[in-house]
Amino acid sequence: MEFLVASAIGVLTAGGIYLMLRLRTFPVILGMSLLTYAVNVFLFSSGRLTVGAPPILSDGVSVYTDPLPQALVLTAIVISFGMTAVVVMIGLGAFLGSDDDHVDDPSEDADDKAEGTS
Repeated sequence: MEFLVASAIGVLTAGGIYLMLRLRTFPVILGMSLLTYAVNVFLFSSGRLTVGAPPILSDGVSVYTDPLPQALVLTAIVISFGMTAVVVMIGLGAFLGSDDDHVDDPSEDADDKAEGTS
């Protein structure tokens, strides 16, 4: 079980980093979301990966699940949804303002062409 969760975290992180290195706005937003999901799964797994264990420590219970990471992940999901909405609106505004969705600055060739024509 731990190997499966660790592999999922690794795949989400690798996919998120790959997408964040792209030059378009939408893949960068998806990459940020994948990295957020990877962090959420990592935090959730830090509260023990047990099935059917109660989240409250009581007398006679030797195996329990820590509820704090679950609360942190729930809060992180809400924050990441809001962050994704803000980034999508910023990307949409940048696209509508320049008719281009590239993340990087204009190339030097475009600057040279602009200087040569003026």
